[in-house]
Amino acid sequence: MKKLAGRSFIITGATRGMGAGISRLFAEHGARLVLSGRNRERGSSLEKELTDQGHRAVFMEGDITLPDCNRELVDLALDRFGTLNGVVTNAGMLGLGPVVDLDAATWHKTVQTNLDSVFYLLKYAVPHLVRTGNGVAVINASIAAYKSFPNHPAYCASKAGLVALARQVATDYGPQLRINSICPGPVDTPLIHESAAAFPDPEKAVSNAAGSTLMKRLGTPADIANLALFLASDDSSWITGGTFTADGGVMANL
Repeated sequence: MKKLAGRSFIITGATRGMGAGISRLFAEHGARLVLSGRNRERGSSLEKELTDQGHRAVFMEGDITLPDCNRELVDLALDRFGTLNGVVTNAGMLGLGPVVDLDAATWHKTVQTNLDSVFYLLKYAVPHLVRTGNGVAVINASIAAYKSFPNHPAYCASKAGLVALARQVATDYGPQLRINSICPGPVDTPLIHESAAAFPDPEKAVSNAAGSTLMKRLGTPADIANLALFLASDDSSWITGGTFTADGGVMANL
């Protein structure tokens, strides 16, 4: 059964990692997709992959830290599909460096990418999501909202902000809109290898991350996509304002 048939979604950070995995699974379940990302080559490739399979998808290149980009994503969804049923936010930036050494520009860019962009997208999308009567939003945060990592202050702070933002929007716009956040643990995407650069031995840091889970492996984009699908579909019709860890048991083992 296609759980998202006839519904249109905006997916940010769609061109790689968890965002790409979510995009593929949502398309398989009948969603019509507006794909957002900065990399034109990857975005165009994903659009072609999905449309060649008979799915409806369109890629828009842009910088989601800018309000106008988010407004244009909403306009594109309405223009192509006539309605907007949901959004899934995935774009992220690490902004590595301890507080004392972190320059203000990196701090601001990290917060703009991870948190401000979600505010902008919700600002423009929520009126249309509410109008459908059963709109949904899935916010991809991180266990970094609750767990510190060496030299990740901007990342951890911005991810904690996402969790709080999702709860607030759930409070303000229910029952017409459901919104939940996902907090992934160590997932095998390019971002985890970039994050490992903050450690003395990056290769060992990735191996240790896998070993720190109760499942003794890194997560996969499919692991996160399955949770996102559940939260975006009617299977979770009585769930809103929640935060769901998908971390192989990292947080249970602290």
